[in-house]
Amino acid sequence: MAFGIKRHELAEWKENIRKGEIAFLTHYWLDERFPGCTTVTKVGCRDIEKLAEWGNTYGLSPEWMDNRKPEYPHFDLFGQKQQEVLEKEGINNFLGKK
Repeated sequence: MAFGIKRHELAEWKENIRKGEIAFLTHYWLDERFPGCTTVTKVGCRDIEKLAEWGNTYGLSPEWMDNRKPEYPHFDLFGQKQQEVLEKEGINNFLGKK
C-alpha cells in the first residue's frame, strides 16, 4: 500500500519519465512481504535501455524492472539498496533518511 505522496509529485515523476530522464520518487509504503521497509523509491525512465544501463551501475538486473505499465517502466528500491542508491545519487531528502 502506497501513501504519503502528493499528486503534483506523482505528476512530476511521470512527466520526467516521459521526457526520457531518470526520475526518482520516494513514498511511504507497506507490504507484508518486506517487513521493516516503510518506504520505496521508484526510479523510472521511458528509455528502457537507459534505465537498464543506469540500473546496471547499481547491480540491478533489467529483469527486475517493473514494466506492467509500459509508459512508466521503473525499478523499485527499498531497504539497504534504496539507501545506497539515493546516497550515491546525492539525494538526501528522502523519507526514509535517518
